[in-house]
Amino acid sequence: MNESIDKKFLTVPPFECAWRKDLKFREAGRGCVAFEAFAHNDVTVVFRENVGSQHYHYKKDTSPHYTVILGSHRNRRLRIEVDGEDVVDVAGVGLCCSSAFQSYWISIYDGLISVGKGRYPFQNLMFQWLDSNPNCNVRYVGLSSWDKHVGYRNVNVLPLTQNHISLWKQVDCGEYEAEEDGDEEVKDERLGYDKWGLENFLESWELSDMFFIVGKEEKLVPAHKVILQASGDFPLSLTGKGVVVQLPEVRYPILHALLEYIYTGHTQISEPQLDSLWALSSQFQVTPLMKQCVETMERFKLNKKLFDSGKNVELSYPSTQPHCGMVFPFGLPINVQKLKQLHSVSEYSDINIYIDGHGLVVQSHKIILSLWSVPFTKMFTNGMIESNSSDIHLRDVSLEAFNIMLEYMYSGELSTEDSMDFGSLLLQLLLLADQFGVTPLHQECCKLFLECLSEDSVCPILQAVSSIPSCKLIEETCERKIAMHFDYCTTASLDFVSFDVATFSSIIRHPDLTVTSEERVLNAVLMWCMKAKELCGWDLVDELMRKYTPELLFEERRLQSVNDLLPFVRFPLLPHALLKKLENSGLNSYIPVLDNLVKEAIGFIEYGSAAPRNGQNVRFQHRRSSFKELQYICDGDSNGVLYFAGTSFGEHQWVNPVLSKRITITASSPTSRFTDPKSLVSRTYQGTSFTGPRMEDGRQCAWWMIDIGQDHQLMCNYYTLRMDGSRAYIRIWNFQGSLDGRTWTNLRVHENDQTLCKPGQFASWPIIGPNALLPFRFFRVVLTGPTTDASNSLNLCICFLELYGYFH
Repeated sequence: MNESIDKKFLTVPPFECAWRKDLKFREAGRGCVAFEAFAHNDVTVVFRENVGSQHYHYKKDTSPHYTVILGSHRNRRLRIEVDGEDVVDVAGVGLCCSSAFQSYWISIYDGLISVGKGRYPFQNLMFQWLDSNPNCNVRYVGLSSWDKHVGYRNVNVLPLTQNHISLWKQVDCGEYEAEEDGDEEVKDERLGYDKWGLENFLESWELSDMFFIVGKEEKLVPAHKVILQASGDFPLSLTGKGVVVQLPEVRYPILHALLEYIYTGHTQISEPQLDSLWALSSQFQVTPLMKQCVETMERFKLNKKLFDSGKNVELSYPSTQPHCGMVFPFGLPINVQKLKQLHSVSEYSDINIYIDGHGLVVQSHKIILSLWSVPFTKMFTNGMIESNSSDIHLRDVSLEAFNIMLEYMYSGELSTEDSMDFGSLLLQLLLLADQFGVTPLHQECCKLFLECLSEDSVCPILQAVSSIPSCKLIEETCERKIAMHFDYCTTASLDFVSFDVATFSSIIRHPDLTVTSEERVLNAVLMWCMKAKELCGWDLVDELMRKYTPELLFEERRLQSVNDLLPFVRFPLLPHALLKKLENSGLNSYIPVLDNLVKEAIGFIEYGSAAPRNGQNVRFQHRRSSFKELQYICDGDSNGVLYFAGTSFGEHQWVNPVLSKRITITASSPTSRFTDPKSLVSRTYQGTSFTGPRMEDGRQCAWWMIDIGQDHQLMCNYYTLRMDGSRAYIRIWNFQGSLDGRTWTNLRVHENDQTLCKPGQFASWPIIGPNALLPFRFFRVVLTGPTTDASNSLNLCICFLELYGYFH
């Protein structure tokens, strides 16, 4: 199996399967894989509950799995198998494979398998099948083959909600509104990019800046300099409108065929005219057409039966990127590098673009801008002031984002360097694409957002896109992201208090809302209603309520929201002691709805009353949560994560989790008699247990690191250490978490901590602040200063470590 370093391209040999770590659904049973593939037949994608081997083959797999086969039976059929048994075997459906790269996507949602074709997931749906007995545990994606090599590239796994397919149909830029006559005509032409392109400007006087005089009849044929010069070498002046190219010896059908080939990528012409078309394409150096004319004439000489007498010969430009479809400039005999060069030096430009605050920023071409944008088309053709001017002035536009959009217009591809700031620049680019109706760019930005959404960026992104209809998919995905990471998103920052009532209400009502305590939902509701300027809990709000009236404490427009939102807090799930505190609080006195809800919850807990039957009231139902609370009770208890791992997560009797390979522990120095990973999670006291220092980033440090496994995460809120039998007490150290084992976040920083002062002593510390709500896979204790033992000042001497918190 050959795989490039950047993992963007791989070739899978027959009867093998590629399993990459990043090809994993974020939620079991729900996800979408989008990819490009080339194969003569049998592009095979496997979905399993666990990763398979390189030599895995689905026909020999006895574990539960789905298999989707594109191009089966010599590229004629689509097949779906469940656990090795055929359940779908249909002909056609437009999903055959190709010897050139084609784009596909396959999604699974609780047994609903959807298959489509094209660059944009959830669009161009080709086939769906619903499993009546769905496997909701499949999570890992394998890229396989049958009896021929299959090439894959640009493979991405995207999150999936039930409405993704319907929502992606709405990912379209809103119509640009103006009052000039003729708007409807442009709207009709812009129904889709498959119906709008350079062919609409073939021999059109709209935006033309030169013309041919052809034949003895001196017929005038308009054209566009930048298009012609990007396709060949035409005798055109650099300045001035109305440049004339005289072709008195050329018949109009020949020139029309040349221009049609340039503007549409295909043309038809009779066999006797092939030589004349070749001569004209040679004159202007339209190389692809020259070659096709020569090849066609050679084939005709070899076998005249190839051509039906009296019928035209079809000539089509062989696109090198068929997956790009009709998106300009793909599918056309246009040299993209030459087109970009013409843009960079402003050659044949006919429009000057000014941006407020930056002055003249670029000289461009009206024809290129109009190919992509309805607003620009109307500016240049509908009698607006720009129609008769060579200048346009733009306000409230990001210069950097505008330059990226222009680059996309000239190349058809979005540059996604690692330096792009997904939190700001990509958002500005998406809004700009929406403003100017550049639908393919808008879709590319949506796709990147879905791939790169993080807990830290989700709130500002949602706030920016919630009012944009064409961003409905991103809006829904952001709301689900916040709901699933509610604790962190409402604690790490106060961005959420700026949401409008509809958005915030949608989040706290979300079926996937995951919280560690209903108290956090109550706190978030009160902070949002106050539009708080700093983090606070209900107890602080209670103190403020004793000083201010609700009208003063809550903004007028949010006062009603207090009554509307509090019922979404599931008070019966709060601890009884906390409910009694709320009952006696000032909040209860001033907010009648809260008083009623608290009394209802207390009655339910104390007397089992007021609980609606048949689960009709969600306030009495536990929320869906993927985290198990492992709470610190006392030093050396059996409630921690590492002990839990030793019991195979509650399934068996305890076995040292390092030996059972449930967790992995590594140290800064090599494993030895006294640097033994097993000892750190053993239930037996070790008199000598330490790790020595190593050089990192130019300094010496010692650490113990725990990996709880690729399928697990922990929101750590407490940890315990135990000294070994030495007197090398640690005083300066950090406790850290990481998702990848390389980039670390400080969860607690210890400076001159005097807690440990006896050999064999236990000590525990809480993790406070928003970082306690971040899930991590890796944790480590790292010594950052000398110990109290001068002879072993750089050795980290501990013999036990335990973690607590919310475990997934």
